[in-house]
Amino acid sequence: MLQLIVSSEGSLTSSQYYPTITDALNAIPASCTEPVEILVRPGVYTEKVTIARPNVTIRGTHREECILTYGDYAFALMPDGSKRGTFRSYTCFVDADHVTLENLTIRNSSAPRSKVGQAIALYADGDHLTLRNCRLESFQDTLFTGPLPPTALQPGGFTGPKEFAPRRVGRQLYENCTICGDIDFIFGSAIAFFDRCEIVSVVSEEGTAGILGYATAASTPEGLPYGYVFDHCRFTGNLPKGSVYLGRPWRDYAKTVLLHCYLGEHIHPAGFHDWNKPAARERCCYAEYQNFGPGASASARDSFVHQLSEEEAALYTRDRVLNCPVTSL
Repeated sequence: MLQLIVSSEGSLTSSQYYPTITDALNAIPASCTEPVEILVRPGVYTEKVTIARPNVTIRGTHREECILTYGDYAFALMPDGSKRGTFRSYTCFVDADHVTLENLTIRNSSAPRSKVGQAIALYADGDHLTLRNCRLESFQDTLFTGPLPPTALQPGGFTGPKEFAPRRVGRQLYENCTICGDIDFIFGSAIAFFDRCEIVSVVSEEGTAGILGYATAASTPEGLPYGYVFDHCRFTGNLPKGSVYLGRPWRDYAKTVLLHCYLGEHIHPAGFHDWNKPAARERCCYAEYQNFGPGASASARDSFVHQLSEEEAALYTRDRVLNCPVTSL
C-alpha cells in the first residue's frame, strides 16, 4: 500500500508531507496499481478536492480536527455570465469506485441559502463508496449521491462534471456519520445505506417559519429494489415542531426506508411529502419500521407512507442493500 501524509504544517519540500489533500492526490504516480492511503493530520484545508482514481482511502485523525472546506455555490456567476449551478458547487467530488473517507469534516461554507442557493459539500458518484465517522455540513443539497437522473427537468440543470457521462448506479455506505442541512440535503440516485448516522436539520437564516426543510430527495431509478435505507439513525434538529419532512421525491420512483430510527419533534406528522406529484404517490416507496421518538407517530402518516411488517423489514439489511446488483440507466 502506498501511504502519503497531509499536514497543514507540512511542505512540498519534504518527501513525507503534503500541505493539501490535492497535492497528495496529485503525487500518486499514474502507474500506481496498489491501494493508496492518505493520512490527514489536524488542520483546516481550504480547497476543492476531486478524487478520480479508485482504491483510495483518505483518513483523518479526528473529524472535528480535520476539516475540508470550500465556498462555491449555485448562484455564483461564472466568467461567461452563467450561474455555477448545483453540480459545480461541491467542496469534495468523488468520481471513482472503492473510495473510503474517514474521520473528516467536509463543509461547504456558503450561506445564507437565500443568497447562495444550492451548495454541495460532497458529490459522491461511484460504486463501493464508504464514509465512516465523517461530518458533512451545508444547507441546501449537502450530500449528492450520484448518479444524476437520466434527464434534467430544465435546460442546463445538470451542468457539471458528469452532465454527459453514462449514468451508473453505485452502492454507498455511510457509517456513524453526521449530515447537516435544510432543503433536500441528502439527494440523488444511488443505493445508499445509512448506518447509525445523525441527520441534523438546520436553517441558514433566522426568522423563517412554516415548512423549513426536507431531509431527503431520492431519485431512485425505476426498477431498483433499494434507494436510501436508514438503519438505527437519529433525525434531530432544534427546529419548530412539525417543520421538516423526512423526504420528498426528486423523481417519481424515489425509495426511502427508515428502520429503528429516532425522529425528533421537528418531523412533520405526515412524515413524507409528495412534492405535488400525483404519479409519485403511486410509484415511490416511503416506508418505516419501528421508528420512535416524538416525530414517529405512524397513525398520522400520509396514506402513501407504508409501515413495514417484520418480514418486509428483514429485506432491508445492510448486506442485502449493499450487495444489490447495480445497473446503468
